[in-house]
Amino acid sequence: MTREQFIIQVKNHEKSFRRFLMALCCGDSALADDIAQQSYIKAYLSVENLENPDKFRYWLYRIGHNTFLSHKRSEKLMVGYEEVREMQSESASDCNFKYQELHLALNRLPLKERIAILLYYMEGYSIKEISGIVDSSEDSVRQQMSRGRKHLKEYLKID
Repeated sequence: MTREQFIIQVKNHEKSFRRFLMALCCGDSALADDIAQQSYIKAYLSVENLENPDKFRYWLYRIGHNTFLSHKRSEKLMVGYEEVREMQSESASDCNFKYQELHLALNRLPLKERIAILLYYMEGYSIKEISGIVDSSEDSVRQQMSRGRKHLKEYLKID
């Protein structure tokens, strides 16, 4: 893949990729931007390993997922749910974020459940594709989605 082809692929998938990362980071736009940047760099440096250019989006999401997991493993400070609710952002766009309750509920989900829910409902990946991205069995992904939906109903108080 040439540099120009890589740039075209990134531009074609940038909005959905950043939306996925923003949701994965529970509305933390700075973190989502950092992970996106790291993912693009990793993708560019290993683009010769991509055997099928038609799978670029899937490949990029896998890189983003792994980059996010690496960040979470290295994160030292854990913030509790109540502390997140009371946080004030310096950015006006973050203060007016209309999906704040959803992001707070997603943040409460175990990480595997959150990732499965986001990839399926926000990005439209199939169970099989998600199992490939997260390197897990299809049955495991189905179970994570089922538990995730149940937890979201509880957290969002949906009947």
